[in-house]
Amino acid sequence: MEYITLKNSDLRVSRLCMGGCPMGGYGWGTVREDELIEAIETAIDKGLNFFDTADTYGLGRSEQTLAKAIGSRRHEVIIGSKFGVRVGDGKTAYDNSPAYIEQALDGTLRRLNTDYVDVYTIHYRDDVTPIDAVVDELTKLKQKGKIRFFGLSNIHKDGFAELLPYRGQFVNCQDEFSLACRKWEADLKNVSEEIDVTPMTWGSLGQGILTGKYDQNSSFGKDDRRSRDIYINFHGEKLKQNLKIVEVMRPIADANHVSVAAVAIRYILDYLPDSVVLVGAKRKDQIAGSLQALDWRLTAEERDRLTEVSLS
Repeated sequence: MEYITLKNSDLRVSRLCMGGCPMGGYGWGTVREDELIEAIETAIDKGLNFFDTADTYGLGRSEQTLAKAIGSRRHEVIIGSKFGVRVGDGKTAYDNSPAYIEQALDGTLRRLNTDYVDVYTIHYRDDVTPIDAVVDELTKLKQKGKIRFFGLSNIHKDGFAELLPYRGQFVNCQDEFSLACRKWEADLKNVSEEIDVTPMTWGSLGQGILTGKYDQNSSFGKDDRRSRDIYINFHGEKLKQNLKIVEVMRPIADANHVSVAAVAIRYILDYLPDSVVLVGAKRKDQIAGSLQALDWRLTAEERDRLTEVSLS
């Protein structure tokens, strides 16, 4: 296992973090709680100690499933959760108001069956609440012992300026990045450097397209979000491009005796050497495939080939 200390903290975390979106059991096809629990237990047994979820994943179900799987092993793991997305009455809205933050946190703590969250992250900015009010509230919650540190996610170019006065106070920033999506690469690098945070990548497997399990004829049921055109990795010209990337990945996976998914993850770990990679999993075999990304390196030639095909 590879570990890194999150910036501005004493949190020593595995560079592979298990993401909680599939744990919510919504929009990813068939999801069985017993298989999720087995996957989480396997991850911990293999040394993965970092788990990231959010109150909106499955409307709390993700946090509840994670708590059930961790059980008495809370002392072995680092848990991150996110706030700022309200869902109700068929509507979704962003809310960073101080009153809502503590309300959301109390619900998260209850569902996670814990007294504190290690990293509490702003899921999305609401473009209404001043950032100083958000930081002030998070600092108060830290002083109360309800959270240990706080983080950022989905911060793009137009959100940099307001954060500069708080350089050194946040520990991480999450954004989408993978061989299949480099849209926010510059933003993620810039905010990591300018705000002094550890970059974390979500969508690291391109919602699964970078596992090598899908082809031009793959289809998904209505209960799987990837059936929708908005998930472009599985549709049209983007799908064709992604399959080209996978074909470059396959011989690299074979040469290193690892899964195709492991190559996608290893690329991020090597390309962003101070990063943490978020990966989702529904089953034990999926997390095992992702864990194969650890404790080896791509050659410079392999990395260059992957960069070239992902940018073409």
